[in-house]
Amino acid sequence: MCNGPPAPGKTRSVIRDQLAAAIRAALSSLEVTPLPETVNLERPARREHGDWSSNVALATAKKAGWNPRELAGRLAEILSADPPPHVTAVEIAGPGFLNFRLADSWLHDVLADVLQGGVDGYARAEVGTGTKVLVEFVSANPTGPLHAGHGRGAAYGDSLARILERVGYAVSRENYLNDRGVQMQLFAASLRARQEGTPLPEGGYQGEYIVEWATEIPEGVDVLEWGEARAVEDHRETLARMNVHFDTWFSERSMVDSGAIEVTLADLRERGVAYDHDGAVWLRSTDYGDDKDRVLVKSDGEFTYLLPDIAYHRDKFARGFDLLIDVWGADHHGYVPRMKAAMQALGHDPAELEVAILQLVNLLKGGEPVRFSKRAGDIVELRDLLDEVGPDAARLTYLLQSIDSTQTFDYDLVTSQANDNPVFYVQMAFARIRSIFRVAVERGVERLPLASVDLSLLTHERELDVLRALSELPDTLVTAANDRAPHRIATWVRELAGAVHGFYHDCYVMGEGISPELTQARLTLVEAASVGLEIGLDLLGVSAPEQM
Repeated sequence: MCNGPPAPGKTRSVIRDQLAAAIRAALSSLEVTPLPETVNLERPARREHGDWSSNVALATAKKAGWNPRELAGRLAEILSADPPPHVTAVEIAGPGFLNFRLADSWLHDVLADVLQGGVDGYARAEVGTGTKVLVEFVSANPTGPLHAGHGRGAAYGDSLARILERVGYAVSRENYLNDRGVQMQLFAASLRARQEGTPLPEGGYQGEYIVEWATEIPEGVDVLEWGEARAVEDHRETLARMNVHFDTWFSERSMVDSGAIEVTLADLRERGVAYDHDGAVWLRSTDYGDDKDRVLVKSDGEFTYLLPDIAYHRDKFARGFDLLIDVWGADHHGYVPRMKAAMQALGHDPAELEVAILQLVNLLKGGEPVRFSKRAGDIVELRDLLDEVGPDAARLTYLLQSIDSTQTFDYDLVTSQANDNPVFYVQMAFARIRSIFRVAVERGVERLPLASVDLSLLTHERELDVLRALSELPDTLVTAANDRAPHRIATWVRELAGAVHGFYHDCYVMGEGISPELTQARLTLVEAASVGLEIGLDLLGVSAPEQM
């Protein structure tokens, strides 16, 4: 029977803490000094090496005057004589690694932990508690519809925010509207030209959406104001389809109207980091590691892009945020050092500004590059992509890879109903789980409370694979948060889905030859898998369908 599940969300850390405490006690008994500040424990890459592994002997031996393998051997003797909970064997590997083999009972405790915590409580952490973070992403010019590349930034930024929230950060999502400057003037002039039937201005916007939107312009309105509102509305609608919503849409023009840009410049001058030269105003960014000083105000009095961006980030800190995370496109890579220099010039730790750089997305259909949208001109509209593949498929596909790598988005794969389609594969795993519950209801199988279920019956390798995957989620979550890497959650979800499919294929839950006790244990396992998939899919912003 299940005896007293541990506190929600703590199973892995409890086991790790128990192993670490036992190792430290063994080191103390050997009078090893100095004792390590931390005892590193990891899951071995290969299952045959056990359930947990520690390099403590390698990390400690030299300072303590021991041979690493000899120290590992003595530690193994002590730990084998009085093993920590669940430990069945302690083995030495290589030059001095300690490998621990655990009884299946530790995974049964994981199951109990998952069910006690549930979707809201399992796999949570407090690493970000007390830190207010602003994640700024998408931030497209409000001069037309979003393109397919914006979809990757939208999926990444929102999933990162979800992950950070689950580990304790107080997160806000913001979209910065670049609604000042030449491009906005060209946008308004293009709308006006299409409305009046006159030639487009040089460098004007060519897309069919300009023709369409121009027919909607009411009489007597400011075309620039109206056009921006129309573009923002289009962005909101498209992003909402991807389950992406912002707390704030911040207008660059609002800083012009409020005088925030001039105040920022005055602040920089007061700090002695802005100076005049050749009729322009410069930032002493070389004092903070940049390769050259940067122009803030051109000789004609026009602001460069840098000064409003500095004012914007200054405003973010003034709103009380402790950490700023910006999600930028690949063409902004060289902009990062100057922004970090500017933050340092304003008196902030440059580490308080993080910038995630998104690499490009290549679209394929029928093995050929996807041509641009006639409506949008020279881009593939995000809304068109969503129409073809669906929001869930698009969002999960965007999150499968690290943003550091260029992504190939294959329409044919994403829309296929086959196991090599990761989206179909993951959602089908959840749908199969729900189908098991429906069959149980149809057959009148009444679920027993967890305390009455004999989890020790779960010994099949397919069952244990599901539990091992579930045990990985808390650490995977923290790693994904620390590395700003939602793709780690996507990878984990696929691994759990694979374990679920294997269980579904090899382990009957009900029927001939399956005892009522085993049915109850397997239904409990299936419920835990359901919790894990729901958590993972929610972190990715993807729905968990009851049926496929």
